[in-house]
Amino acid sequence: MNADGADESSWELDPEDESGAVIATVGRQLKMWREAAGLDAAQFGKRMGYGPNLIYKIERGTRIPRPEFLDKADEVLEAGGRIAAMKVDVEKARYPKKVRDLAKLEAQAVEIGAYDNVVVPGLLQVEEYTRSLYALRRPAFSEDDVERLATARLARQHVIRRDSAPLLTVVLEEAVLRRPVGGKMVLRRQLEHLLETGSLRHVEIQVMPTAVEEHAGLAGSLTVMRLRDGTTLGHNEVQLVSRLITEPKEVQILDMRYGMIRAQALTPRESLRFIEKVLGET
Repeated sequence: MNADGADESSWELDPEDESGAVIATVGRQLKMWREAAGLDAAQFGKRMGYGPNLIYKIERGTRIPRPEFLDKADEVLEAGGRIAAMKVDVEKARYPKKVRDLAKLEAQAVEIGAYDNVVVPGLLQVEEYTRSLYALRRPAFSEDDVERLATARLARQHVIRRDSAPLLTVVLEEAVLRRPVGGKMVLRRQLEHLLETGSLRHVEIQVMPTAVEEHAGLAGSLTVMRLRDGTTLGHNEVQLVSRLITEPKEVQILDMRYGMIRAQALTPRESLRFIEKVLGET
């Protein structure tokens, strides 16, 4: 699948991802503060308003503490702001390295173009759709991994809601609109969100009907980004391989293909009407 599909297991094996070490260090620090206060996990959890199982997970580094947890722990353990100060490091480590890197590029983009033939791209997914995709992953993600990855993907959507948001153009296969990821109600919510987002001035959504004969995107999904400094980059992800494409000749090919895909798809206005039709049939 592409970068916004369900199979992102390569994130778990990235040797350059230092987030695990950061979370483990925060967990050890919390345990030291708790023990110094003379509290066992159950007593600490009771004062925090959480069960001891969650406390153990956070201290072992298998669960990422939320900012409000660290604020409360700082108060309960009378740490004088030392525990709360770790929120900055935890926030950076909350998301897998590949997501952080992609989010940085999206934040620098003045234009993002995406063609997807499998699922709705992450920047346009509703929360229920995102969580359903991760739940489908095989081998299965743990609940903690689903939480982490879903939160990371949804956080990337800030880029299209900010002031001076980039132009976002997306081409979706008709099959994507009809695939009931998460069930009928989740699909309906996702289609409604596409209609809402597609009405924004800086977002253009197009549909590639299955009946179209000429199709420049049969080689698979792709993303093209134009950055503020004039650089154009490509991004592609399939199964366990994620790749940022910077070679000018390769980027030129992706850019050319994406332009042809947009020309072959329905116009944005026709596409919104098509999505409304599919919604009515769902």
